[in-house]
Amino acid sequence: MGDDRLDALLEDAANFDDRYVRTHDEITALVEVLKDQGRKIVLTSGSFDVLHEGHSMYLEAARALGDFLIVGVDSDAKIRHRKGPSRPAVPELERLRMVTHQRGVGIVTLKRQEDPRWSLIRAVQPDVLVATADTYSAAEIAELENDGYCGRVEVKERMATISTSARLRLVQLDLAKRLTDQIAERLPDLVASITDEMLAPSCPPS
Repeated sequence: MGDDRLDALLEDAANFDDRYVRTHDEITALVEVLKDQGRKIVLTSGSFDVLHEGHSMYLEAARALGDFLIVGVDSDAKIRHRKGPSRPAVPELERLRMVTHQRGVGIVTLKRQEDPRWSLIRAVQPDVLVATADTYSAAEIAELENDGYCGRVEVKERMATISTSARLRLVQLDLAKRLTDQIAERLPDLVASITDEMLAPSCPPS
């Protein structure tokens, strides 16, 4: 890794072209340099769909556990597989860019549906792996810590009063109510207009 690349990663700026790392091999090489400098590496991941205050607080809390934060962002295909065809609301490239704008994020990478299990964790071998309570079972946490995947797993509570899924459902419910109200208001006039057209005498040919 060149000095310019390292400087860009340590700057207080988005620097998306430097921070977005596409392959696990490249991530491993970057992490080796950072660890050689004595930096404590933190890894976390998520969908970060419709980024909100809870996401920012979670990333800030993760960054506070070490010196350099790496974030895996779930691909569109990975989210669709888990949450259905209507998700994500925000496409993956935009979500990647938005995460790089969060304070303290060092590297972002895409977690693809076809990636092997825990492949990003293997590539990084973080000092601290940060996850929410529903991410790993107790047995999986023990495996991650005991088999050398990471130094330790830090479980954090979700830091939003409402989830992205709940926000989107509220938007859908509000839209449905607005449509229902508009239809109820306009339907009588529409029916009357169509009826008048149907009953109007046709003009005889000249």
